[in-house]
Amino acid sequence: MDKIKMTTPIVEMDGDEMTRILWQMIKDNLLLPYIDLKTEYYDLGLAYRDETDDQVTIDSANATKKYKVAVKCATITPNADRVKEYSLKEMWKSPNGTIRAILDGTVFRAPIVVKGIDPCVKNWKKPITIARHAYGDVYKGSELKIPGAGKVELVYTGEDGTETRELVHTFKGAGITQGMHNLNDSIESFAKSCFSYALDIKQDLWFSTKDTISKKYDHTFKDIFQEIFEAEYEDKFKEAGITYFYTLIDDAVARVMKSEGGYIWACKNYDGDVMSDMISSAFGSLAMMTSVLVSPEGDFEYEAAHGTVQRHYYNHLKGQETSTNSVATIFAWTGALRKRGELDGNNELAAFADKLEKATIDTIEAGEMTKDLALITTISNPTVLNSEDFIKAIAKRL
Repeated sequence: MDKIKMTTPIVEMDGDEMTRILWQMIKDNLLLPYIDLKTEYYDLGLAYRDETDDQVTIDSANATKKYKVAVKCATITPNADRVKEYSLKEMWKSPNGTIRAILDGTVFRAPIVVKGIDPCVKNWKKPITIARHAYGDVYKGSELKIPGAGKVELVYTGEDGTETRELVHTFKGAGITQGMHNLNDSIESFAKSCFSYALDIKQDLWFSTKDTISKKYDHTFKDIFQEIFEAEYEDKFKEAGITYFYTLIDDAVARVMKSEGGYIWACKNYDGDVMSDMISSAFGSLAMMTSVLVSPEGDFEYEAAHGTVQRHYYNHLKGQETSTNSVATIFAWTGALRKRGELDGNNELAAFADKLEKATIDTIEAGEMTKDLALITTISNPTVLNSEDFIKAIAKRL
């Protein structure tokens, strides 16, 4: 058969460890036989990020601005052990954090729902999408270890030289302190992305912070969301038959556990990081969670919501067989291909993405799956496949 043609490339961001192995398997078995694949390739593997002083990450984000669509493999955010393991020049920042900051985007994460993989929360019937603010807070924080008694203050120095001070704490002994920030412009972009996405998929939007405790920081988030909603989106929401409401983060957690799903839950950066893992795990598996970063300018970067599967990678290096779930990584590719097709008016490419997703779900629902799903499925006598054979089983259906 003739391969599906592409007119505009997708930005391809390769990654680390076991997900890098899966990445190539997916391309070889599920994409390249059917698509004349055009990508602008960036190696975001930790070794090459170190070699380029992380410039490759910045370049990949700027390329996403140019081409509008990117697909990203999972990457390592190094800690002290990784610095030693890879002999790094320094402890490089999270590539995801760097890309999010450059694109000023919002991350939307949702579980992939499959028959036979039942949520831990029995009343959840529909996916819950987490909208995570992608700038600032602890991810852009500054930290100090306090060696002994003394005073810590927040100091703002205006352009005219005037100072405003706020006491953080008077230390009697050793301790720690942290300063963090956000930007009104970024919060406004976050709000607009959330409202627009809710209208696109016709789902209610929830937003939650802890404004009762954080009366300036979190309350600013709440106020900006409300102002933008009333000024630009309230009538549109009524026309679409959907609602927006704000509640405290603890109340939102209680509501989520008792709901049936089917809505978007917008969270600040850290809250979204934690809650997306909770949602994905409770729906069945971290490897069954999609993630898309959407910028206010309409740039899209698709990835899996999980990490690099380090333990499986070490087993793979020893020559041992692994059974690593590649579903979320496959869906990162399908999301990017579908969006590329939509933007280019390439219906054949978009249709291929739909077919690949169906082939993936059909494989699992037929009882062929990786070990993580076999342990939790309600399908009787599932066939446990290794990493490569699972992808080949999808290819057979595709």
